[in-house]
Amino acid sequence: MKLLLISDKECPALWDYYRPGRLDGVDMILSCGDLSSKYLSFLVTMGGVPLIYVHGNHDMTYDQHPPEGCDCAEDRILRVKGLRILGLGGSYLYSGGPHQYTERQMEARIQRLRFRLWRSGGVDIVLAHSPILGYGDGEDYAHQGFSSLLRLVDKYQPKYLIHGHVHANYGADLPRVLRRGETTIINAYERFLLDTDAPPRPDA
Repeated sequence: MKLLLISDKECPALWDYYRPGRLDGVDMILSCGDLSSKYLSFLVTMGGVPLIYVHGNHDMTYDQHPPEGCDCAEDRILRVKGLRILGLGGSYLYSGGPHQYTERQMEARIQRLRFRLWRSGGVDIVLAHSPILGYGDGEDYAHQGFSSLLRLVDKYQPKYLIHGHVHANYGADLPRVLRRGETTIINAYERFLLDTDAPPRPDA
């Protein structure tokens, strides 16, 4: 299965300069947030495949103008095309925005999902905006990862944790793919095409 992962920056080739056929072969689109709702609606229309999203810390207009034709996975476990997808959007609290959380608040969100996690037998994909603490996060306070996501990954060992928030231009040596145990961690900045039948090789 081919998944188009997107986050933080609208890809010009998929929007401003889109050409028919560019989404051919994509089975699902997963958005990690901080993207225009119009962009998500455009992609789901052009691709004709499910688009699942969570909120980024700058997505303050989704409540008034949600992405049309897309499914929000926030604080839910969705089953789509045989995959169990858990959504945990938002970033570390740094300025008081609506999609910012303290470590304790993120932990509480995860704890409220315990029964659903048990009932579903775990998850295949954790769709987040913020990275895991120590795995592709930033050195500044606003871009640090959550240790509660680290504990979630260690306990349930999803096949993938997909996040955004840390832009590729923040550092030339920023890894796009990492591993923690059985979980492949992917930074979806702008776009990343994931073939689940041929997992990406972790960066050295």
